[in-house]
Amino acid sequence: MAIESHNSKSDKFPLARHFLSREHHNFSFSSAHPAALVVLPGEFVHVQTWDCYRGAITNAENALLPIDASLINPATGPIFVTGAQPGDTLSVTLHEILPGPRGVARTYPGEGQLQASIHKPFAQFFDVEDGLVTMNERVSFKAAPMLGVVGLAPLSGEISTMPAGKHGGNLDNNKNTIGSTIHLPVHHEGGLLAIGDMHAAMGDGEICGTGIEIAGDVLLSTQLIKGIGTEYPVTETANSWITHGVAPVENIYGAMQIACEEAAGLLISQWGFTAEEAFIFLSVQGNLGIAQAVHPAQGTVIAKMEVPKISACPKPFKIA
Repeated sequence: MAIESHNSKSDKFPLARHFLSREHHNFSFSSAHPAALVVLPGEFVHVQTWDCYRGAITNAENALLPIDASLINPATGPIFVTGAQPGDTLSVTLHEILPGPRGVARTYPGEGQLQASIHKPFAQFFDVEDGLVTMNERVSFKAAPMLGVVGLAPLSGEISTMPAGKHGGNLDNNKNTIGSTIHLPVHHEGGLLAIGDMHAAMGDGEICGTGIEIAGDVLLSTQLIKGIGTEYPVTETANSWITHGVAPVENIYGAMQIACEEAAGLLISQWGFTAEEAFIFLSVQGNLGIAQAVHPAQGTVIAKMEVPKISACPKPFKIA
């Protein structure tokens, strides 16, 4: 087992007990990948991530460089969390996300909701400084850094970092941001966590197929919820918790159905709602949305159901 573990303080994150460089990455999730780092629950970890292109896009000359799909979305890891066992939930809290100074978004004819209006490939670079993203001399906006890829080893086989699934993966939920906790179902000892696909900002749906793709640094920690698991990942923010539904491309309605069923299931199993109460509560207080739906494109579509934190359901899990 190759281990990278630095006990010295991180230059970027003084709280970090461990450091894992972006050189430790894979393009898939699998229990066969050897752990790059072993940590204890509660320890702070500094993780470097590549952009989704592994640094291949740097300037106007290579901005439209074709990149093999198998070399997209490198995920740094895996991280073995001591004590994580199948049937548990591994909770990953993102304490800080620091994007690098420059990112890029690209679009191509034939991909995305507005693809009919795009007649040639196009790339847009963005400068990121002091929390501000500059697109051009006219357009700038506040950075909202998030991680597209957060996942564990799946129950069986090997899954590319391009799609999402029950293991997590390329969820592309822009609520997976600073301060959020992503609860992931554990299927193998240690969980084998990997993260990547940072964006300086990304809109719901990511309709052209990219956010602001950027490399950077993440400070995270993990906790375990023993003996409780969900079928799909759940994100928790300060004010809400969010279930995910994943389905093949062209089936956004199927993804929405799963997200709703996951939310209702937690309301019923964890908080004592009846099925009727859960249905009505989600209709009057829940927010059903789209995390990822690039049409047409290959991959998965991801829906999300956001549930407000109130006294009747203050967390996704009652004992968490």
